[in-house]
Amino acid sequence: MEASNGHEVPKVASIKTLADSASFTFVPSEYTYTKNPNEQGDANDPEHSIPIIDFALLTSGSSDQRAKVIQELRRACEEWGFFQVTNHGVPKSLMQSMIDVCHRFFDLPEEEKKEFQTRNLLDPIKCGTSFNIDIEKVHLWRDYLKVIAHPEFNSLYKPAGYREVSLEFSKRTREVATEILKGISESLGLEADYIAKAMNWDRGLQILAANYYPACPQPDKAIGIPPHTDHGLVTLLIQNEMGGLEVKHKDQWVLVNAAPGAFVVNIGDQMQILTNDKYKSIWHRAVVNNKATRISIAVPHGPSLDTPALPIPELLEREGQAPKYIGMTYEKFMELQASPAGVTKPCLDHLRVKHN
Repeated sequence: MEASNGHEVPKVASIKTLADSASFTFVPSEYTYTKNPNEQGDANDPEHSIPIIDFALLTSGSSDQRAKVIQELRRACEEWGFFQVTNHGVPKSLMQSMIDVCHRFFDLPEEEKKEFQTRNLLDPIKCGTSFNIDIEKVHLWRDYLKVIAHPEFNSLYKPAGYREVSLEFSKRTREVATEILKGISESLGLEADYIAKAMNWDRGLQILAANYYPACPQPDKAIGIPPHTDHGLVTLLIQNEMGGLEVKHKDQWVLVNAAPGAFVVNIGDQMQILTNDKYKSIWHRAVVNNKATRISIAVPHGPSLDTPALPIPELLEREGQAPKYIGMTYEKFMELQASPAGVTKPCLDHLRVKHN
């Protein structure tokens, strides 16, 4: 590996190993990523203030309160594709424990993590670095751990405590996601369980995806995760005290200032297909800093692997629209996203109906 200043950098198994090098003061050329400073928005501008959804009012408020929150949810999905969820009932202590136990995993010696390294997309447990070193032009400033928690629960056997914490966290997170999905269904004028039934939610895929972004000596020259959209229906995210999630809003990259204890939620590609572009899966990215390690845990929830998403007939009829997408099973869609074709062109564009 050749550094930008001409020095040799040893090949590493993880970005953590590279960042932990005592004399490391530069970003190697393989990791150099250029951002456009003209696209940076002010997170303190009210125009860029991410919507907040009160989960307690959604699930146990009066009928009037619930109706109001459903309308707020509709606006958030139409105008942002992102929102924060507060008062969700998941203990802050559990969220912190999940971050802590994932941090302990990344702190394991490289040799101990090697057994979980795999290139198979849907292996129950996988860890690694970057995204796909074979096809990407720039390596990412992140290591990751992905564990499938539903429809079958999987777990690491180390570090100690991972199974207990991740089992409780995945259950509680899925409960929140289920209620959000009901609210989104109702916001579209459908029965609360419409999307869940159509997408075989009871067999749906849930992944616990932990990301490790060590402090970077030149954060303006590297990227944690480049602009992308999520492949599922809804993703819930938590992070440690270090922010780094940026959302594309009105052609500006805006840093999300998450409220303490909130879930940051975004809708994914499958939801955009279902709603025929009414609710859009928004581009977002992870930036890095030079102060401290950032850890985020994203929990994407999707349909069952054998279920294709198609525009909802009732919505098409109501809006007088033709379907904009063809069907593809969720498994095939995920494979597309991880392929060279998914890198060169957004996955949704592969499924768009071509009109003459």
